[in-house]
Amino acid sequence: MIILGIESSCDETAAAVVQNGTIILSSIIASQMDTHCKYGGVVPELASRMHAEAIVPVVSEAVEKAGIKLANIDGVAATRGPGLIGALLVGFSFAKAFAWARRLPLAGVNHLEAHIYSLLLMETPPAFPFIALVVSGGHTNIYHVTSPHTFELMGQTRDDAAGEAFDKVSKMMGMGYPGGPIIETLAKTMDPGVIKFPRSLLDKKGFDFSFSGLKSSVARYLHDHKIVTPGDKAQVAASFQAAVLDVLSTKLMNAARFKSCKRIGISGGVSANQTFATLLTQRAEKEGIQVFAPPVSLCGDNAAMIAARGTTMIEQGNTCDLNHDVFSRTRI
Repeated sequence: MIILGIESSCDETAAAVVQNGTIILSSIIASQMDTHCKYGGVVPELASRMHAEAIVPVVSEAVEKAGIKLANIDGVAATRGPGLIGALLVGFSFAKAFAWARRLPLAGVNHLEAHIYSLLLMETPPAFPFIALVVSGGHTNIYHVTSPHTFELMGQTRDDAAGEAFDKVSKMMGMGYPGGPIIETLAKTMDPGVIKFPRSLLDKKGFDFSFSGLKSSVARYLHDHKIVTPGDKAQVAASFQAAVLDVLSTKLMNAARFKSCKRIGISGGVSANQTFATLLTQRAEKEGIQVFAPPVSLCGDNAAMIAARGTTMIEQGNTCDLNHDVFSRTRI
């Protein structure tokens, strides 16, 4: 089965062609980062317009690079939500029209489920069951994944997502957007233990997160101290990142112990943070737990993961019709 995947939930217009749910024939991403970085974050109206401009060229390139013809496509999968409504409408509306015109089944994919599927696209994916963390600019959720269709939500952020916190702290220090890669690069040069930022909810038995207090603590520190030199900013970055990664890895380990699970997978944009992957792996190895992280090309928003999840939905008959709409928020 060959599925065309389309992703437009935020600031990347992406299309991919995936065969049998696991073989990526092509994956094309048109990033809007250069446009949004000057504003310090994603501007929804601009994102929607740029998706409308990019969707046809991106899909055409994905089909061409896959080496197939339109007649070879067996189904279409597109992100239905969560995300920015205007951005989602561009990709999902295009997918509706494409599927209707060619009389193909259409899967409306949950973006969070798709991030979990990025782990299943790895050369050596985790076996079921496993603990999955979806950590990005908009989401920080922990799931117990027991099958290709079963995702038990164990915990989620009560306020800011981890990636959102990275972006806001970077903006506070005038370091630009997106904040994750900037913070990680700065942090490599400093001792993360110098500034003692709080670890919210770390002492609680549950698996929820909270990063708004940490963000506020960084803001107070920047207000009370003279942060001028690159070294000053790097020190704040290192200590802030250490606080975020400590909470993420501790909660993940607690979830794995609670479920007696020996496999942890991390996905989403923040999973590309190598400091996080190294820290989590070091902690997990002590307890015989394997850590899985997709390649960088699958960490951020992409259409290959949409097509992979859409494959299983179409096989189950879980499809959409022209009356279905997008949604901005949901939980799985």
